[in-house]
Formats: sequence, C-alpha cells, structure tokens
Amino acid sequence: MTLAAAVPAQPHGRDFERWRRRSRLIRRLRVILPALIALILLAMAGFVLHTTFLGRDAAPREADAPIELVNPRFVGKDDKGRAFVITATAAVRDENDYQRVLLEEPALILDAEGVNPRRVTAKSGVYSEDRRVLNLDGGVRMSGADTSFDTLSSIFNTATGELEGEGPISGSSSLGEITAKSYGVYDKGERLVFKGGVRGRIDSK
Repeated sequence: MTLAAAVPAQPHGRDFERWRRRSRLIRRLRVILPALIALILLAMAGFVLHTTFLGRDAAPREADAPIELVNPRFVGKDDKGRAFVITATAAVRDENDYQRVLLEEPALILDAEGVNPRRVTAKSGVYSEDRRVLNLDGGVRMSGADTSFDTLSSIFNTATGELEGEGPISGSSSLGEITAKSYGVYDKGERLVFKGGVRGRIDSK
C-alpha cells in the first residue's frame, strides 16, 4: 500500500508546480500590463499637448507671413480707357504698408490693345494701389514702335496713362540717337518728350 500510494503523488506535484509558475506569471502580467497602458496613455497625452502648443505658437507666424504671388498679371485701363498690362516674376505685399506691392522683374505694356504697344522692363518695382502709381527701378528699358531707351528709373501713373522718369536716359529710334536728363511718354506712347541737356543725332534717310 505504501508504494502504490506514492506513485500517484508524483503527477500531483508536477501539476502543482505548473500552477505555481502560471500563478507567478499572472501576477507579473497584472503589474506589467497596467504599467504599459499607463506609459502609452502618458505618451499620447504628451504628444497631443506638444502638438497643440507648437501649433499655437506657429499659427500666428504663418498667418502674418506675406503672401507671395508667382508670375502675377494685372490688366487695367487708365481714365481715358487705354489698356495697360503689368506683369512680374513674383509679387509680395509690403509688411509695413499693405497698399504697396513689391515686384520682381516687372514689365509694363503701354497701349496693350493698340497696334504698336510699348514695353517697359526693370529689375524691381513697387505698385502703390492707393496712389495708382508704379515705380520702376534698376536697368529700366523701354522698347517698341522702332524705339529703344535705357534709364535708371520710371514712374507710371495708371490713372493718366503717363510714363515719366528722372535721370539720364539714352537710346535710339528710327530717327536717330538721343540723350537727356528726363523724359515723358504721353498719348498712348506716341509722344515722347525729352528734357534737360538733350543731345541727339538725326539720321537722314
């Protein structure tokens, strides 16, 4: 009886050991799993807070940033109904004066719907919307209708359709060459007036 009773005791001991190991594993999981969940929740909360505050700080800067236009094109008419076109490679509003539009490599086309439109280009320009005036500066070149002139700066009044400039101007036309200290373009570009130290050479044909 003693030997027979000892034989069934061995499986019972192995089952007890397996149960004890499983019990220890369950106790560990009860500690580890809630800790992992807590860490995940903390990480998510931190990410949300960081994104919220970062976006709040970045939003005003993005809202205040000036809007840049690429290859803008403005078509208008002066008070006498004569069409003109203003283009540029880029345009952005002045941060200190919303009425000023800063232009890169602007181009002005006078009498755009006429037979002989004139084209005026420059390195930079400023269009004042409230005054309806376009200032062109740096390497200003006027061409068209068998004429080509170079000067430092020009001012175009979109209301009157007149183009004027102060500073040395030189160029040529079908009649010859001319230099002056100032000039004006009137009557849809058909009349050019030169003033101050005017010198020219007329080619007779």
